[in-house]
Amino acid sequence: MRLRQALRSGVAAACIASVAAPAGAVAPAAEALAKSALEVRVAQAETFSRLEFHWKGTAALSHAREGQALVLTFSRDADPDISRLRTSPPRWIKTAEKRHAGGRLQLVITLADDADAKVGTADGIAYVNVFEKPPAPEAPPIEAAQAEPEPPRPNPVPPGGVVRMAASVAAGQAQLAFTWANPAGAAVFRRGDAVWVVFDAPATLDVSAAPKGLKQFTAVQAFKGPDHAAVRIEAARDVPVFAVAVGNTWTIALGPGSQAQPGLVRLGRDAAGGPPVVKAPVAGATRVIRIADPAVGDTLTVVTALGPPKGVPSRRDYVQMAVLPSIQGLAVESFIEDLAVERDGDIVRLGRPDGLTLSPAWASRDRDQAALGAPKPAAMPALISEEWKRTGEGGFLARYAALTASAAAEGANKDREAPVAARMALARFLLGSELSFETIGVLNDLAREHPEMLDDPEFRGLRGVARVLARRYKEAEADLSAPPLADDPSSALWRAYVSAQLAHWPDARAQFGKGVEAYGLFPAAWRARFARAEAQAALAQGDLVGAEARVRMALQEKAGSLEELHSRLLQARVVELQGNKDRALKIYTAIARAPVDALSAPALLRATQIKLETGKLTPLQAATVFDNLRYRWRGDATELETIRALGALYLGQGRYREALEALRTAGGRLPDLPESLQLQADLSAAFRALFLDGMADGLEPVQALALFYDFKELTPIGADGDLMVRKLVRRLVDVDLLPQAAELLKYQADNRLDGVARAQVATDLALIYLMDRKPEAAIQTINASRTTILPTALNNERRLIEARAWMGVGRYENALEIIERDRSREADDLRAEITWKQKNWAAAGPLFEKALGERWKNPEALTSDEEGKLLRAGVAYSLAGDDASLERLEREYASFYEKANNPEALKIALSGSPTGRLSVGDFSRVSADNEAFAGWVAKMKTRFKSRPSPTGKAAPAATKQAQAPAAAKPAAAPAAKG
Repeated sequence: MRLRQALRSGVAAACIASVAAPAGAVAPAAEALAKSALEVRVAQAETFSRLEFHWKGTAALSHAREGQALVLTFSRDADPDISRLRTSPPRWIKTAEKRHAGGRLQLVITLADDADAKVGTADGIAYVNVFEKPPAPEAPPIEAAQAEPEPPRPNPVPPGGVVRMAASVAAGQAQLAFTWANPAGAAVFRRGDAVWVVFDAPATLDVSAAPKGLKQFTAVQAFKGPDHAAVRIEAARDVPVFAVAVGNTWTIALGPGSQAQPGLVRLGRDAAGGPPVVKAPVAGATRVIRIADPAVGDTLTVVTALGPPKGVPSRRDYVQMAVLPSIQGLAVESFIEDLAVERDGDIVRLGRPDGLTLSPAWASRDRDQAALGAPKPAAMPALISEEWKRTGEGGFLARYAALTASAAAEGANKDREAPVAARMALARFLLGSELSFETIGVLNDLAREHPEMLDDPEFRGLRGVARVLARRYKEAEADLSAPPLADDPSSALWRAYVSAQLAHWPDARAQFGKGVEAYGLFPAAWRARFARAEAQAALAQGDLVGAEARVRMALQEKAGSLEELHSRLLQARVVELQGNKDRALKIYTAIARAPVDALSAPALLRATQIKLETGKLTPLQAATVFDNLRYRWRGDATELETIRALGALYLGQGRYREALEALRTAGGRLPDLPESLQLQADLSAAFRALFLDGMADGLEPVQALALFYDFKELTPIGADGDLMVRKLVRRLVDVDLLPQAAELLKYQADNRLDGVARAQVATDLALIYLMDRKPEAAIQTINASRTTILPTALNNERRLIEARAWMGVGRYENALEIIERDRSREADDLRAEITWKQKNWAAAGPLFEKALGERWKNPEALTSDEEGKLLRAGVAYSLAGDDASLERLEREYASFYEKANNPEALKIALSGSPTGRLSVGDFSRVSADNEAFAGWVAKMKTRFKSRPSPTGKAAPAATKQAQAPAAAKPAAAPAAKG
């Protein structure tokens, strides 16, 4: 653990140093550098002086010449004694200086003006011979104002030698156009408060048409030289400048506009040998021109080029010169007398006879990393080389520290053209050591500083492989599928491996076929892993023969015991699917004893499943094994498969809550793995089985409700979810858990349904409110769910419920008005109840008698509902004084007294002669509203069970939330439609 923390801290330090530290600031802080590690010996002969460098151990030497400074760079650091070179240097040496940079020692030997030096190695000892420089042939002087010969192209100067500038202003932008006879080379650059436009043809520029009084520029001045023509435009520094070349016309635009940005001219050190030179490829370069700047009083060197425009976006300062920001071509400001700017086709070189003073060669030459032993690129972009993880005699930490120091020193150079070799070398070493997250960190930091690396095949390959090792399969797939790697066989193997991990089996097998060419170039361990991945893909597609062949390939690789056990584990799975479970069980049992949990955990899982299938373990014993195993090994597909097996066992044992809890705990973990999707499917299927297929019907309704509430986020969207809620509501209504049933239906109506389905559920909700003696809530629910088009039967039912609700709040006239035209039996029963509550005895008696019809002709005993209606009819006739109707009822129903539930009450109601066995109080109770209400509730429960479930699409959430319940208060008058 400490090693990994140390490595991560080191990578973080390299990244931080590359962002925050100036060049040369990352130096080793250890003071334990042995001062005697290097001895510098000095000798002098008649014709030369000699320096020898005697190391304790070995050290590679590289050197660079910077004028008369000879820079010696050693691959190790030391603190040698160079006092002799500083106080009494030998002939042809002026002085010496030592530096420490990037964990290496630098000695800077300053030679005399007439001295030269030779660096070499003899008998393992590095040396420098310094001697008198032979006389050089005298160089011809550079003629500053001499025109360069014309390029072999048509003369751009028009007849008459005058080019007239055309000016226009549009959309806040001033445009100055120069039309030539043929395409002309140009340079456009900014210096201070002026924009220069230089052409490579000596024409006379007529700028008299320049408009005045514009904010884009204040003045335009033309110049003419022997080989050029130029315009100086005074414009504020914040004014955007564009250049556009179309045919023979150059247009200079000043001010914001829609023109495209120019191409980029990249400046860099010339990699060729010789004195240090800056090189710039300028496509279409035509001429090197020297032009005087009257405002500053100096002379600039300008390189013109043909269109399209390309330039240097920002000022680049060097010790002896500066390159000005340009929109087109190059403009160079010299700080020395002998700066030379030369054009060789499209290549422009900036230098001097003794070379420019530039950064040390070791900081900008990728090839020096190879000389220092940096890990080299593999033969293919996504290959892992065996050489990358080698550490040498110093061990891992020493190797890691050296590469990190080089990467940090390189990263301190913030130039966009700075080299990246040291950081790529560090990434290769980390990847070869399978330190995936550290590799990703180094490469991501490199991509932030150098976005162009995203087009580099090796960069994409390294980062893709690192993301595979980190199990970031989606991110890895994006890298490995990048266009630079489209036809790379090594990347195809990795894409196949990723597809296998994501269960994209057809893609996996197809990509394995494309990567055959690179298979043999990988280390043995990865060859075995690739073969196993292809075997898994073959298994998933039912190709047992192909899977067995790939497992044999994996077993043939001599990749170590762990890799062999992984292959044996997959071999056991093939044997199991071939039907030989006993042999597979033996292999699983043997692997389960391995001391590595990554192997023993899946082996134990498979072995337990086979024992359960063959009856060697009971479900309870297997559940105990699975429960322990899911905490023993976590973080990959084995954990998810264990939880799936445990959930299935719990469901089979009726431990529903434990099953759902187990499946839900891992539902959101490792979402990229195919087993995670299977686990989510198991969880949804278990919830559906419980509440849709009736598995939870054996639970008490309160238990079923609690279980549903705890896992209600699993309710499926659509008709199945609505049916699930409906079935649960029916169970709750059966046991009079009316508030809970109402809450479920209210959520369904408010959030899940719309249209007719919502109106039907709202109708049921209002009915439950009535059963729970909440008529106000029933009225609000009916009003809030009104819509224009509803089935006739549903409209009739809603009117009856609304009328009964108005009756419940004492608004009898409203209730009668709602059912005024309804002649159904239910409406007649409700109308009779309303007249009874109004104490309209004369109207109530006939209504109750009408509800009974000719029931007296059927000799069977009266039901409770029929007996209640008969009682109320008799009481109503009696209170209304309608003796004739009362006598008729007694005559027709006298034979039913003995079979009645309350014979005494019936006799009193129909004959008016009490027997003494029923008091007035008892009679009041049997004829009270409670009896009728209880009968109505029982009838509604029966109807609830037989009602079909509503179907409909889910309502938009925003619409539902925006609906304000129209029935927040009972309406003054009911609506005529439901």
